[in-house]
Amino acid sequence: MKNIFYILILLPACLYANPHYKNSRDSLFLNSQNVVDTTFQNTSIDSLAVSDSVKTDDDLDGVIIATAKDSLTFNVAKKKMYLYGTGNITYKESELSSGFIDVDFTTNDVKAEGRKDTTGGTEKIVETPVLKDGGETYEGARLKYNFKSKKGFISMAKNKMDEVRYEGEKVKKVDKDTYFIEDGIYTTCNADTPHTHFSAQQMKVIAKDKIIAKWIFMYIGGVPLPIPIPFAVFPTESGRRSGIIIPSYGTTADQGQFFRNFGYYWAISDYLDFSLTGDYYTRGGYGIAGRTRYAKRYSFYGNVYGKYSKSFTGEYGDPDRTENKYWTLNVNHQQTINPTTNLSVNLNFSSTDYYRANSFNMDDLLKQYITSNATLNKRWEESGNSMSISYSRTQSLQDGDFTEYLPTFNFNKSFEYPFRNESATDRELKWYEYIGYNYSGKFNNKRVKTGSNLNVRGGIEHDLSISASPKVGYFTISPSISYSEKWYNKRILKEYSYNDSTGNDGVIVIDSAGTLITKDKKEINSVRTFSLSVSASTKIYGMMPINNFGIDAFRHTVTPSISYSYQPDFSTKFWNYYDNAYGRFGEQERYDKFSQEIFGGVGSGQSQSLNFRVGNIFEVKTLKNPTDTTSEAKKYTLLNLDFGVSYNFAADSLKFSEPYISARNQIGEYVSLDSRASFSLYDYENNRTVNKFLYKQGKGLLRLTNFSVSLSSTLSGEKLSGSKAVKDKQKEGEQGDEEAQFKSSDYIALYDEQPPDFEIPWSLVLGFYYNYNKSNPNHTYELMTLNLSGSVSISEKWKLTLRGTYDFQTHQISAPQITINRDLHCWEMNFSWNPLGRYRGFNFEIRMKAPELRDIKVTKTQGQGLYSGIR
Repeated sequence: MKNIFYILILLPACLYANPHYKNSRDSLFLNSQNVVDTTFQNTSIDSLAVSDSVKTDDDLDGVIIATAKDSLTFNVAKKKMYLYGTGNITYKESELSSGFIDVDFTTNDVKAEGRKDTTGGTEKIVETPVLKDGGETYEGARLKYNFKSKKGFISMAKNKMDEVRYEGEKVKKVDKDTYFIEDGIYTTCNADTPHTHFSAQQMKVIAKDKIIAKWIFMYIGGVPLPIPIPFAVFPTESGRRSGIIIPSYGTTADQGQFFRNFGYYWAISDYLDFSLTGDYYTRGGYGIAGRTRYAKRYSFYGNVYGKYSKSFTGEYGDPDRTENKYWTLNVNHQQTINPTTNLSVNLNFSSTDYYRANSFNMDDLLKQYITSNATLNKRWEESGNSMSISYSRTQSLQDGDFTEYLPTFNFNKSFEYPFRNESATDRELKWYEYIGYNYSGKFNNKRVKTGSNLNVRGGIEHDLSISASPKVGYFTISPSISYSEKWYNKRILKEYSYNDSTGNDGVIVIDSAGTLITKDKKEINSVRTFSLSVSASTKIYGMMPINNFGIDAFRHTVTPSISYSYQPDFSTKFWNYYDNAYGRFGEQERYDKFSQEIFGGVGSGQSQSLNFRVGNIFEVKTLKNPTDTTSEAKKYTLLNLDFGVSYNFAADSLKFSEPYISARNQIGEYVSLDSRASFSLYDYENNRTVNKFLYKQGKGLLRLTNFSVSLSSTLSGEKLSGSKAVKDKQKEGEQGDEEAQFKSSDYIALYDEQPPDFEIPWSLVLGFYYNYNKSNPNHTYELMTLNLSGSVSISEKWKLTLRGTYDFQTHQISAPQITINRDLHCWEMNFSWNPLGRYRGFNFEIRMKAPELRDIKVTKTQGQGLYSGIR
């Protein structure tokens, strides 16, 4: 059996100069047959030690570890070492393995080549050199390398870095990070024979940065494209790199041929980048877009995106020629100023038709509104108080109308008990120590644009609540007083206007009908209201032991509560919140002077109601696994069932509200069910509810007026199987939100489409909604829809996705879409087809999968709306 030799060389030149070297001669210079190697027998070790006693600049300054499977020999006179049979040398970050290795310690040069193997009657080269240096791996037929200068030469070289690979007939390493390659290829395909690669006679490689080449031919399936690329720069490492963004091209029905997303990407730093792109259409149209992103770990991150585009249809001078302009501006900023202060900004502004003309996303195309929000939150840990300043805006994409609040200021004081002794326990508290209060203040300024009209309303609201919650036996009694005060700088004023006219005969025609007009009156006013309430509640538990079928027990929790509330009639003359408009013919209109203000008016009528509610929670507790001492019992909620009704003492009729029953259920993590039914105690006559109880009319006790049920579920084969991939994703999700958000914003591709996950065998997102309305017993209104989005991996490389909404009443499918994805190894194919509706058409695309080459693609679109017009 062959021996394996290990040798550790510390500062080789010093090793040769060691005066005790001769004493270790017999053990150190044995060959593979335990015989002294004759290479050393005619060498004068003492003279060598004297001549080499001074260390030169060329000496290595680290530890070399050498191993050889067959033999390892030294030539002391020439300062050389030879390794035969699976030799391996490690020095600092460099590691070399080969069938034969020749090391020259005088020049620090290493030569390596494979060995011949004639096993099986055929001669072949095996154990070819493999050099690992600085995290990169180089393979070749022959290698020459200098450990000190990091320069070298490799023939028939192969190199792989992450997902990038380049090869060459000859590779010359001129410094630590720079290589020159003759007759080289570059590819991101990991197949032994790449499906797609780029070849060039001359290539320059800068490690962990880029590959520069000229006159490049692109090969697909081994066949070169006829037209070469004069010059190209390929990144060799994933992440952001400054450079030109290659445009996509194709054809649309309206705008003809196009070039999209042509521009430049600038990676300014690790925390900031910027991209500028443009679109051009041969039949008329262009667009320009810019985006900048920034991030500072554990502090803030965000992006700003804007686009302006213009499209033309028809020829110049044509009467039907049209010109359309589209624009959008999006700002997103998330910042943690300190542990108690954070800022969140998400602003979206756009022209009404921007998404219809520029987006391929179905969700964007079906949008009716876009919203903007910005909030600065501050809280004080010791007191529990909090404050926020916010901005919000909702814009209609149909007509451009919007509603915005600029700004909104909120302050909340947490509940405080001024009479409580903090050291006392609950049983030691006096009745007055349960009394507490809280306060909230709000300032709002509301702007509503409707057509060309802009209505502005502002105000300040103060809310103060005083309550207590002592326990009396098994009941919790909670009396409370609520006070609200609203400050306005406007109110409405209603007046009758008459349009008298003079006829042709000179007779004045009197307008007897008149018109009631409403206008604003600037005036400082306060609106003060209050209400009183008292409630009582308790909890009743019921337990039923099962001890079978894996169930320990069944528990039923009943939470009955009853409350009484009172609010006076603030529409009376005493409070002066209502006014009257008088006409010249005795007309009279009574109105709330503050009904159009931002916090509303006071309403009319006294409110004095008794509310009754019963909550039910049904749960089961599982048994512990008797064979597993670490197992624990688990609790599952089967059903939440609520019942409620109220009675208004102050109402002149129909004092009972509609009783209701609601049910909620979460079946594991897969299915969510929510339903509600409401009833009426009163009869219905002449198209209205009348003050006659059904049981007195012989029509039963209750009449169903409305029933609704909503069911949603998200399932996937991966989730049900509990695969390792799911667990890994869950583990990743356990990281802090800020950390995950920073990582997601650190290196984001220019295009945000998410590639399909072929590892998930199937997935299903189901949403079912049903509503039955019979407020009028003579007419029934039903609505039943099914929202479905499902995908299935037909094979390892094919994936099919279906989505759409089915209306059971109209028997129509809304917004159906069929998507087919095909994994072509280093390429991917995506086909989307909308067979029906406004956005019917298809989009077909084939592009390279590598992030740095995703701009290389072929696109074909045809259809209406979604697949036509400017993008």
